[in-house]
Amino acid sequence: MPHGCYGDASAFILPPLPTMPPAPDVTQVLLPFGALVGREVDLDAFLQTLMDRIAATMQADRGTLWLLDPARRELFSRAAHLPEVSQIRVKLGQGVAGTVAQQGQPINVPDPRGEQRFFADIDRMTGYRTTSLLAVPLRDVDGALYGVLQVLNRRGADRFTHEDTERLDAIASQVSSALQSTSLYQELQRAKDQPQAPVGYFFNRIIGESPQLQSIYRLVRKAAPTDATVLLRGESGSGKELFARAVHVNGPRRDKPFIKVDCAALPATLIENELFGHEKGAFTGADHRMPGKFEAADNGTVFIDEIGELPLPVQGKLLRVLQDREFERVGGTQAIKVDVRIVAATHRDLARMVAEGRFREDLYYRIKVVEVVLPPLRERGAEDIERLARHFVATAARRHRLVTPRLSPAALERLKRYRWPGNVRELENCIESAVVLCEGEILEEHLPLPDLDRVPGGTPAEPARALAPTASETGLRSLAEVERLHILRVLDAVKGNRTAAAKVLEIGRNTLARKLKEYGLADEA
Repeated sequence: MPHGCYGDASAFILPPLPTMPPAPDVTQVLLPFGALVGREVDLDAFLQTLMDRIAATMQADRGTLWLLDPARRELFSRAAHLPEVSQIRVKLGQGVAGTVAQQGQPINVPDPRGEQRFFADIDRMTGYRTTSLLAVPLRDVDGALYGVLQVLNRRGADRFTHEDTERLDAIASQVSSALQSTSLYQELQRAKDQPQAPVGYFFNRIIGESPQLQSIYRLVRKAAPTDATVLLRGESGSGKELFARAVHVNGPRRDKPFIKVDCAALPATLIENELFGHEKGAFTGADHRMPGKFEAADNGTVFIDEIGELPLPVQGKLLRVLQDREFERVGGTQAIKVDVRIVAATHRDLARMVAEGRFREDLYYRIKVVEVVLPPLRERGAEDIERLARHFVATAARRHRLVTPRLSPAALERLKRYRWPGNVRELENCIESAVVLCEGEILEEHLPLPDLDRVPGGTPAEPARALAPTASETGLRSLAEVERLHILRVLDAVKGNRTAAAKVLEIGRNTLARKLKEYGLADEA
């Protein structure tokens, strides 16, 4: 389960779990916990093994290691038995774990029903039912709280006992001593000193455990610590910007700026000025010098979204930045040196654009040093769709200050059957609409989805033929015709709302208007 990766991590050899006597000495629960052996192992694997061991020792069904993000005053799950989601965050004072972090005292909840400190949204989001809960603080050698250790659902008993609280508290002390020798603890200390820098966000907001995403997690883990240029390819709404930020915050430039330039949202005449800035007098109205995004991102990362929309003349200037780390402002003659990492993204087939003369071949090979191809949501499987849907239900309810509704089985099946041409972004917008419109339970009729995956009579059609035409269907259709059909379908899905359609298509509203005019769809839309 990808909860993050902080580079090299010294870890511990965990001895086999001993057979526990009925009433063990709490100070010996995990002893010998294992000595620091100077061996480099995967930190995620170590932490997960640790939580498995703690859950077994406490005779609990699940366990969670929460760590403190001081900048956002939040706890985030760093290692947990959470097959439903990749990470959960709670505010200080929110839920049992958040209250423990705020007050610094253990909390034993024998029955969460009617317990005000219990945060039921997590159960709703995961589909898991908590029947008992025990949480204790994690403190460093100076007594400062930096996390919470939590176990759920005592096996073979109705509740955790006072002795269980003492035992978990003793375990927490040993775990804390161990964690303070790892790079993870150093990362937390850095976050205290630099509160503007993110912590625990390696795959934050990127929900999914499908094999396709697992392979991408591995790629990002390898690429992030380097300065290599990364090219993210995938359909609109598949999460390219989230992965671009993951590359940045887990790399050596994490404390420096992350600057985004969306080439699809800018007129072609302004993209050069946006990237490189201009000198005073460069054009009418240029009454002062204006730095561009590359200067603003010096020592940081520039994320060039929809790089396929970059005009050919600007492509040449970008190539110079990649090769020589220098450029000239619009209207300028002085070369400006810059130290930036470039992450680019596109939904277009750049290789085909190179063949058609619409994208520079030398630039293409410069930007695809590390190429990451994101799968469309429909290829990630039903389990990822369910994880995302439950996550978005809880998020939307919180955003609109509503009681988190239940997701009915029929609605869930409809979500799984739909083909999601707008990918994760379309799913998020769909769920938010349903949360706002439903009354306690999201039913199938609350989902703003077209009936394009149905045939007359209400019978579901073959999933693969739901929205996207196959090669046999398209025949000799041009790429422009396929794009035209896709735009029509997205407009139909959002009931003609051009702003919403532009968001689903991950293009600017002006770009959508231009395409509608180009394809003769202005009146139809």
